[in-house]
Amino acid sequence: MPAVLAVTIMLGACILSGQKASHSQVPEFVLTYAENQPEDYPTTQGAYRFAQLVFERTGGRVEIQVNAGGALGEEQSTVAQMRFGGIDFARVSLTSLSEFVPELNVLQMPYLYTDADHMWKVLEGQIGDDFLDSLDGFGLVALSWYDAGARNFYSSKKPVESLEDVKGMRIRVQESELMIAMVEALGASAAPMAYEEVYSALETGAIDAAENNWPSYESMSHYEVAPYYTVDEHTRVPEMQIASEDTWKKLPMEFQEVIRECAKESALYERELWAKRIRQSERRVRRAGCQVIELSAEEKARFREAMMPVYGEYCHEYMDIVEKIIEAGIRGPDHGPGQNPVACGDGILHGSNFICRPGAKALMGRVYNSNARIPLPGLFQYRCGKFLERAVRRTSPG
Repeated sequence: MPAVLAVTIMLGACILSGQKASHSQVPEFVLTYAENQPEDYPTTQGAYRFAQLVFERTGGRVEIQVNAGGALGEEQSTVAQMRFGGIDFARVSLTSLSEFVPELNVLQMPYLYTDADHMWKVLEGQIGDDFLDSLDGFGLVALSWYDAGARNFYSSKKPVESLEDVKGMRIRVQESELMIAMVEALGASAAPMAYEEVYSALETGAIDAAENNWPSYESMSHYEVAPYYTVDEHTRVPEMQIASEDTWKKLPMEFQEVIRECAKESALYERELWAKRIRQSERRVRRAGCQVIELSAEEKARFREAMMPVYGEYCHEYMDIVEKIIEAGIRGPDHGPGQNPVACGDGILHGSNFICRPGAKALMGRVYNSNARIPLPGLFQYRCGKFLERAVRRTSPG
């Protein structure tokens, strides 16, 4: 063997040996990560990518062990444990966090966004950063936003094709006062229960329907016992990757910076996987023979109208934030009723609804500029009391 080649091989072996040694050393920190979804789910795969990146970039000094499939408990329990350092990291829904941070209810409001691009424009800007910071003081540290798609209704006995079809149904919701209020505003009965219990509840008839995104509906096989899926996209709720504050304080600053970077990178990876998984899940469900119902714009407007009392109850203290979120989704110069939402000094025109500020009285006509003053002649009139209301009046000719 030529001397140069031998030296090259030996040098390569030394480098590989050094890399292996650095990653095979005993970690300084072995941390837990809670994930309630199955192994192949986008959020779980995002968690594994996060753990891998952290391990590599800390030279094996920080090891994060992902526990998928709800092995560490359901989300509410996970959040409670994290506040006292019992679990180190997790990916959780905002529903589980809003119990401690009520302001997060804003991001869960029904029909808040026009589409996914609108949501990410909000979350990746100052509004999103402010919401991440809102966890300060609650024993948690926010790291990044994960995608969770749009939630839709699915039922076991009959399809939901109109608002009348929902009335009288018993619908499973997450264990959240907001979600309960949303379903009850539609005329249905809410049945809060853990995610893991939904399949058997649908199968036994304990509930008539549930609501979730495409991948959850498919991955948990809910389509087998609830074959009617209605695409209404009532909520588009992001999820958070979080850390326990107790754990965070124990980590050196250099590790904190690495973990934040890795969390953001894993979130971008998860978003790509999510988009692919939505398409895949929809194909599988359709091939299984399930009936997919697309609500018309007119029918979706009726569902939206039914939500006005819910906005009044949960967002009357945060109207400034709601206004900024809706304004972020405005496109083009013409935003009249039934088109993109418009904000004005006394409230917000969202679709065909005008959401007023508490105590405000306003006259609302066709508005072409979000900063325009409201013209007086020939208009819709809306009055608001302590909470937000919707009063329907006919327009006068001309």
